[in-house]
Amino acid sequence: MRGGRVLGWLAVALVGAGAGAACEQKRPAAQEAPRGRGVETGPPNAPDQRPAFEGQTRAPVRTAGVVFDVQTIARRLDHPWGLAFLPDGQLLITERPGRMRLLDAARKPATVAGLPAVDARDQGGLLDVAIDPDFARNRLVYWSYAEPRAGGNGTAVARGRLVAGPPPRLDGVEVIWRQTPTLDSTKHFGSRLVFAPDGTLFITTGERSILAGRRQAERLDGTLGKIVRINPDGTIPDDNPFVGRPGAKPEIWSYGHRNIQGAALHPRTGALWVAEHGPKGGDELNLIERGKDYGWPTITYGVEYSGEPVGAGRTAQAGLEQPRYYWDPVIAPSGLAFYDADLVPAWRDSVFIGGLVSRGLVRLTLDGDQVVGEERLLEDRGERIRDVRVGPDGALYVLTDADDGELLRLVPSPGRPR
Repeated sequence: MRGGRVLGWLAVALVGAGAGAACEQKRPAAQEAPRGRGVETGPPNAPDQRPAFEGQTRAPVRTAGVVFDVQTIARRLDHPWGLAFLPDGQLLITERPGRMRLLDAARKPATVAGLPAVDARDQGGLLDVAIDPDFARNRLVYWSYAEPRAGGNGTAVARGRLVAGPPPRLDGVEVIWRQTPTLDSTKHFGSRLVFAPDGTLFITTGERSILAGRRQAERLDGTLGKIVRINPDGTIPDDNPFVGRPGAKPEIWSYGHRNIQGAALHPRTGALWVAEHGPKGGDELNLIERGKDYGWPTITYGVEYSGEPVGAGRTAQAGLEQPRYYWDPVIAPSGLAFYDADLVPAWRDSVFIGGLVSRGLVRLTLDGDQVVGEERLLEDRGERIRDVRVGPDGALYVLTDADDGELLRLVPSPGRPR
C-alpha cells in the first residue's frame, strides 16, 4: 500500500490516544450548486474592476460531494507554518517562533536542535521546510526563515543534516541563499520551498511590504518579490533566464510578485503554480513561466488597504502576466497542494489552498489551466489554515495557524462517498 508506514504509525497513534483524541468530525456532502452562482456573494472591494477573461474570479460553486472525517494528529503547536513527510513515516513541522518539531510514531513533537536564530516578529519567523529528494541517503533538510541582519532582516534558506538523536538535531547547518537587499520590515517574507524534478529548488519570496521593497518587485537587481531557482548547494543553474544579463540577479526565475505563501508543482505538467497575497481584493493564483513579469505593483486586482487605487489602478498591461484566478474579497492564501492520490478519487485534479482570512480550506477545480469551480471546506471550524499537503497515504494534511495550532488529517468517512 502506498504510504503504508505513515498509515501504520497514524493508526497506532490514534488507537493509543483513545477515540476522543482523534477528534473525528463528519462533514455532510454538499449539494451541487447551480452553475453561475459563485462561492463569494458579498460585494467586491474593487467593484469597477473587470476580469481579463471569463472565469478569472468568482467561479461557480462546484462541490465534490466527499464526506470526510477530520482527525487531530497533533495539538499544542505554536503557529505551525510548514510540514514535510520523512520516508520512515515521521513528520517535520516548523513553528513560526523559531522551532522545528520532529513528530514521531507516538505523536510526541520533539524539538530539533541546531537551527540558526530567526526574527520572529509579526510575519517573520521560521517558515517552510522541505527534505532533499535524496533524503534517504543524505538526510538533508531545507528551511526558509526571516534572518536577522545588521540593518534589518530578510528571507534566507538554510540546510542541515538531520540526526535522529535523542534529541534530534541538525548538523552541518549552512545558509545556501539570502534575499537581497536587506530591509528593515516585519512583513512579506514569503516563503515556500519546492523541489523540481531536475533537483533544483524553487524559493518563493515577498517584497517586504514597505515602499522600498515594493519598488524592487519588478527590478532585476534584487530578489524582493521574486521566485528564485537555485541548486541544492546554493549555486545557480546555468539555464536560469537572467544568467549573464548585466545588473540582474542570476537566481531570479520570475518577478513582479507581492507575497507568495503557497506553491506546488502540477503532478502531470510539472508546471509551478503559486498562491499569492495581493492587496485588499487582489489575492492571486498564478501559473509561473520562466522569466515572466507578474505585474506587482504596476498591475493588480484590488485596492490599497486604505481603499485608494494601487498606483495608477491598472489591472492589465501588455507584457505583464495575468493571474489564472483572483479573489475579491480575499482569502489570504497560504499553502497549496494538488491532489493526485487514490484515497479520495473525487478530489483528483483539485487544487487545495489554505485561507487565513477566509478561515477554511479552498478547493478549486481545474480544466487545463482554467479554474472552473470553487468549493469551501472546514469553514465551520473558523480556523486560519496555514499549510495544506497531500500525505504519502493519500490523506490531506492541514496546519492551523494559532497559539494552540493543530495538525489535522482529512480522510473519507467509512462507507460514504469519496
